[in-house]
Amino acid sequence: MLRVSLLLCFLLTIKSVSSSTDNFCRDDFPSAPAFVFGASSSAYQVEGAAAEDGRTPSILDTFAHAGHFHGATGDVACDAYHKYKEDVQLMADTGLEAYRFSISWSRLIPNGKGPVNPKGLQYYNNLIDQLISHGIQPHVTLHHSDLPQALDDEYGGWVSRKIVKDFTAYADVCFKNFGDRVLHWTTMNEPNVFVLAGYDGGYLPPQRCSIPFGLNCSRGNSSTEPYLATHNILLSHASAARLYKKNYQDKQRGFIGINLFAFWFFPQKKTIEDELAAQRGLDFYIGWYLNPLVFGDYPDVIKKNAGSRIPFFTRLESQSVKGSFDFIGFNYYTVVHAKDNSISLKSTNRDYHADSAVKMTLPKRNESSSFEYPIAPWGLQRLLEYMKQNYGNPPVYIHENGQQTARNSSLEDRSRIKYVQGHIQALLEAVRNGSNARGYFIWSFLDSLELLGGYESSFGLYYMDLDDPDLKRQPKLSAHWYSQFLKSKNLTSLDGFLESLSHGYHSQ
Repeated sequence: MLRVSLLLCFLLTIKSVSSSTDNFCRDDFPSAPAFVFGASSSAYQVEGAAAEDGRTPSILDTFAHAGHFHGATGDVACDAYHKYKEDVQLMADTGLEAYRFSISWSRLIPNGKGPVNPKGLQYYNNLIDQLISHGIQPHVTLHHSDLPQALDDEYGGWVSRKIVKDFTAYADVCFKNFGDRVLHWTTMNEPNVFVLAGYDGGYLPPQRCSIPFGLNCSRGNSSTEPYLATHNILLSHASAARLYKKNYQDKQRGFIGINLFAFWFFPQKKTIEDELAAQRGLDFYIGWYLNPLVFGDYPDVIKKNAGSRIPFFTRLESQSVKGSFDFIGFNYYTVVHAKDNSISLKSTNRDYHADSAVKMTLPKRNESSSFEYPIAPWGLQRLLEYMKQNYGNPPVYIHENGQQTARNSSLEDRSRIKYVQGHIQALLEAVRNGSNARGYFIWSFLDSLELLGGYESSFGLYYMDLDDPDLKRQPKLSAHWYSQFLKSKNLTSLDGFLESLSHGYHSQ
């Protein structure tokens, strides 16, 4: 079933974005809480207060202080730890229906296990209460690349089976203390990319890799550890989900899921070889996690090529992982062209992800900016159609979607509006075509520390001058557009929207 050709998937996508009207509004979607619009962040990227009130370092702190984020750190970031009331008011003013954020494991449990930090507990209780009081749904992620450094030091973090017990205990603290108000839990943020970057290429923490697949790592094995970390992540997710469903879900009536990064893989040429390459890309990036979650085991193409290097699920583990989610979250930004590279399957002796089996290239970027992603909303439609056709159409949230620009570019970020408008329009077409999508979150609410670009690039609806001691939040044109979309019954064209703005905005 999973081997449905991409050509069939393309034919099943009934409507294209270009055939739709540009005029649509919030009311064209199901109303909240059935469908929500919000914005996203993560703890290390916005909170700051990195060494305050009992918080200890995560692997992101260690990585940043070694100079790997272009010299930037999250020590202050957006100072959301101190400015959360101001930020929640800004969210309410914007019209957000939901806010997705992550909990800093090392702020809540400084040693990664053991005693809970009262100050950390208080902060997240305060933030959640503030959101609820303004009618904003909190959507909480438990792990957003920021494993406590203490656990990495003690036993290697995600490459050790010990992590399953510690992650489950951490999740239990969160469910017990916040679950009466938090109804949407995501265990992991894009673990597929976390593993590829951290355990294969070694260009993000925890910097485990081996030559020739990754450089500048002092430890790790790119041939085996990505499989091992993925296996332990899946077991940890399943363990936390099982705990939630057994002890909390009936009373708290919430939902638990996991998030994945997703490209849409598009054949570079209309050849069978490139179509198969695109399918391999989907299998290695998405199926690597979704197949165990839906069917109980890894895709055959991965098991065949990985051989003994990939751990196998016991019968009980397979049963535990299978079906251990109420929803799937996706972080989607653009499409990639896939070109056949199947010869590498026979030569590299390590093929666990698409890079080894597929040559990937981005479509041509916006000529005016080397930062901006190619705008390809149709890829989001086809991703959602693929989920419907191959994985039973589970509930899906678009947890991240947004346009990257240079940080100090103009507040009049028309390219971001064009990008977001196109993707919301594509999402609407997917919903009308039967997708079980439940929400859309812009990445990101504020300009924040980016895990690949430091402070050199931005995704935010709101800009901050890092040289301003008060870190004043300044609305970009996209913030005004998103707010109007959320609040008005009709959405005009971009030109009409610009004409409707008060002259006060342009004088800021």
